[in-house]
Amino acid sequence: MDYAPPPGRPPGLGNHASPSGLPSCQRNTDSEPPLYHDWTSVPDNALLPPPPSLGHKTSPSGNANPSDADRAHDWCKLYPMIRPHQPTPAQHAAIANGDVRILQPPEYQGNLSMPDTGLWRGSTPMGSKDACLLTSSPLYFASADSPFNTKITKIIYFELTARSLRRGRGTDESSIAIGYCAMPYPTWRMPGWERGSLAVHGDDGRRYVNDTWGGKDFTSPIQVGDTIGLGMSFMIPDGPPDYGAPPQTGTNIKVEVFLTRNGQRVEGWNLHEELDASNDLGIDGLDGQFDLYGAVGTFGGVEFDISFDSRHWLWRPV
Repeated sequence: MDYAPPPGRPPGLGNHASPSGLPSCQRNTDSEPPLYHDWTSVPDNALLPPPPSLGHKTSPSGNANPSDADRAHDWCKLYPMIRPHQPTPAQHAAIANGDVRILQPPEYQGNLSMPDTGLWRGSTPMGSKDACLLTSSPLYFASADSPFNTKITKIIYFELTARSLRRGRGTDESSIAIGYCAMPYPTWRMPGWERGSLAVHGDDGRRYVNDTWGGKDFTSPIQVGDTIGLGMSFMIPDGPPDYGAPPQTGTNIKVEVFLTRNGQRVEGWNLHEELDASNDLGIDGLDGQFDLYGAVGTFGGVEFDISFDSRHWLWRPV
């Protein structure tokens, strides 16, 4: 037998009217609907750290003869960097006290004298070619100064005062650079241009780290009367060790490079930033595995002072 449904509404609905409009989950009766978020838009990166400095193909000022560069590259392949040596206690103490000597290479055709312990004064005539003055002993001894051996931070530092700089074009162009090098180094090349070296160059204010090309933007050019100091701090890293490397090698050392100008610390960078650089050498020779010597590069007519003894420094370490 077929039964018809009972008359009226189904039980439980009472006399309520059917809802109208959007379901309650899609309605907002208390405020305006939220603004549409365009997920394709570029996020605000104003608070993010600045991107790493990009390198340049050439310097806007002094650029050496390409044949000198080719000769230096071949020379570096023929003479690889030497391994660290253990200093005598007397030698290590002398360097720590600022009693540092400078070697005068054949390419340097200027004057060089030491009026006081750890203080050197030099000058070069107009038209002088590139030359790199190097300390006779390392300022950083990898075997004796590594923070993994001493458990303390090692800082090396010295200052350079530009007493005269002839700025012009061609043979009238001149400048100076301050840096560090592993040995041996081709002394007809400015520091920072070949492997195992870094430097800040005064003509363009750029930093060069194993960089034959145009360096990276860093600071303003060095002016007459400026005293520029360059330091390197070798520290035990803050984070966990690099398990891909032996625990007692320089590959784990944290290295900070810093610059002072007229006694004030002004700029710096973490050396390992250079691992992102496009050059193939990265930080080869500079990360605490090799002895490092102080280096001053000159070209053209310049007059300068170099200070290794803290008595003569404008910067006062804290």
